[in-house]
This record gives sequence, C-alpha cells and structure tokens, in this order.
Amino acid sequence: MSASKLPPPSRLLDIEAVASWLGISPHTLYKMVSQRRIPYVKVGSRVKFDPLKLEDWIKQQTVMPMPERRP
Repeated sequence: MSASKLPPPSRLLDIEAVASWLGISPHTLYKMVSQRRIPYVKVGSRVKFDPLKLEDWIKQQTVMPMPERRP
C-alpha cells in the first residue's frame, strides 16, 4: 500500500490532555507509561496517546458489577 493510500492517522494526544481526560496527574500518567500499564506511542522522545487505543484500554479496565444475589 502506498503512502498516499494510507488512512489519515488519528490525532495523537499529549500527556497533559490524557491526564486531564482520565482525571489523574501528569506525574501519575508518566509513572503508568514507565510501568507500561497504559498504551502509548513514542514520537522521538515524546510520549503520545492514540485516543482509540485509550478507549479500548478503558473498556478493558472497566470492572463490571456483580449480579445481585437473591436468597
């Protein structure tokens, strides 16, 4: 596939945007990146995030409630 036929890349988000979106500090997000606990993309020395991968990751991290037990 030639480069001209590749789909446009999704907009990559930076640390500050993702930290704000997740409601955590940038420091906590950097720690998660260093522990490889969250999907990220390296662009040179910068850390970026694909929003589609983050949405999938959030779905995987979601804990569903247990069904109510009836006596």
